[in-house]
Amino acid sequence: MGEKIPAVEEQAGSEEVRYRKLYESDGRIYTRKISGFYQSIRRYTGLPLIVGFLLMPWLVIDDRPAMLFDLPARKFHILWMTFWPQDGMLLAWLLIIAAFTLFTVTVLVGRVWCGFTCPQTVWTLMFIWAEHFCEGDRNKMMKLDKQAWSVEKVARKGSKHFLWVLIAFITGATFVGYFTPIRELLMGFWPSIADSGFVTFSVSPVAAFWTLFFTFMTYMNAGWLREQVCKYMCPYARFQSVMYDTDTLAVHYDRSRGESRGPRKPNEDYKAAGKGDCIDCSWCVQVCPVNIDIRDGLQYDCINCGLCVDACNQVMDKMGYERGLIRYTSEDELENGKTKFLRPRLFGYVAAVIVMMSAFVYTVETREPVSVDVIRDRGTRMYRLSNDQVQNVYTVKINNMDRHSHSYDIEVEGDADFRIRGYRAMELVEGEIFTMPVRVSVPKDQLTSSKNNIHIIVTAKDNKAITAREKTTFIGPHVDE
Repeated sequence: MGEKIPAVEEQAGSEEVRYRKLYESDGRIYTRKISGFYQSIRRYTGLPLIVGFLLMPWLVIDDRPAMLFDLPARKFHILWMTFWPQDGMLLAWLLIIAAFTLFTVTVLVGRVWCGFTCPQTVWTLMFIWAEHFCEGDRNKMMKLDKQAWSVEKVARKGSKHFLWVLIAFITGATFVGYFTPIRELLMGFWPSIADSGFVTFSVSPVAAFWTLFFTFMTYMNAGWLREQVCKYMCPYARFQSVMYDTDTLAVHYDRSRGESRGPRKPNEDYKAAGKGDCIDCSWCVQVCPVNIDIRDGLQYDCINCGLCVDACNQVMDKMGYERGLIRYTSEDELENGKTKFLRPRLFGYVAAVIVMMSAFVYTVETREPVSVDVIRDRGTRMYRLSNDQVQNVYTVKINNMDRHSHSYDIEVEGDADFRIRGYRAMELVEGEIFTMPVRVSVPKDQLTSSKNNIHIIVTAKDNKAITAREKTTFIGPHVDE
């Protein structure tokens, strides 16, 4: 790191208080650059998420964006599948699966989602990189903030905020690109000269509003509200404790080894002086993105990012001490030297996730690309008699959810010889919803009740596997028992 460890030097009591106050301040958090195992994991897990988020709206499958949530048309295009409002249960199901998966991971390894893959963490990491790139490391940032305004300070601050706004705009435009084709969106932001000589933009006001809104929110969240989002706005921070147990792996400070903490001279026999391995350098606080002291014990603010582990390990290496004063471990291991990885709660969560995921995949795989809704005519006449036939009129709505055009046949299934009258098959293009009245008739002498259950079945002419059915009621005259 190229710096002296402050706590190695002798410090007066007043200087120690001042030094502590510096990074326990409620103002701006100055994070120290750090390298190590967990910092590398943060980069390697965040990069694929960023690349996937940025590239997905640009991918094209079958002449359409690979992922497009078309709200005006009430259609969600996800890779090779299209989902409709009636598939809303699948979305709820998917969210429940995601929640239980998160619970499973939390029981095993704590709040690692927050520390390594949460979008708030990933985008904050990008903003901190821009901050360090423009203003320097922690000490340089503090020195720059104390300086009077100058050309250098304006240039450094201005370049930082320019990068923040640029990252935020790319984020906002990409996010809106999941709801409107991104090529059209970005072309709309490209200025053009109108006949009147004024600069104009072709982007729609709604798309422009949401792009700028998410740009602003990204700029605020990752630039100004970093730790506040994790501490006060994220609900996960509040209820994570109910998923923890004494065998959950989390970042812990080994108090029995570290206390009593304090500075010491090089080559001092600190154990003879009653001191532990912690030299009270506070690097673990300086690298923490939420500005907590892990030595105070497990806290709901901790996002388990592991940066304090990397920082402490570097200090231990400099001092020639054993690594692991701060490490991923469990309360049981700290107290009893052993962690139970296999436990009933974990098995329960894993089993629930496997069952739900299996059912979800099966439902999606067997999902029919056509739906039918049937409404019986509720006019003044419940049924109609024509010669020896009893007729009911229905309104049938066919929704072709397949990505190809189809012509559909309609038939009736019931306990008698029900027939469709007055229907002619018509071709429905992709996404078309066709509504038509149809008559269902049956010989009067075949009815055994005044209310009969029937099924209206819709089947594609060119693919009998594409079919849907809807149950309804056929009303006839009273039948004497």
